[in-house]
Amino acid sequence: MADIVNLRQARKQKARDEKVRVAEQNRALHGRSKAEKQRDRLIADKSDKFVAGHRRETPGEPSEQ
Repeated sequence: MADIVNLRQARKQKARDEKVRVAEQNRALHGRSKAEKQRDRLIADKSDKFVAGHRRETPGEPSEQ
């Protein structure tokens, strides 16, 4: 036989689990120190400059045919 499940309690437990999941995501995104945020921003800027510096044509420049 199947186990008897109280749907009200199951619904509330599912909502609690969802809140925990969202909180974990927020901690990962926002729970960093200022130095960590600056380091990540610096790394992203360097990679953007590197890619932009190695483009074959600059944005906004018409391609010659």
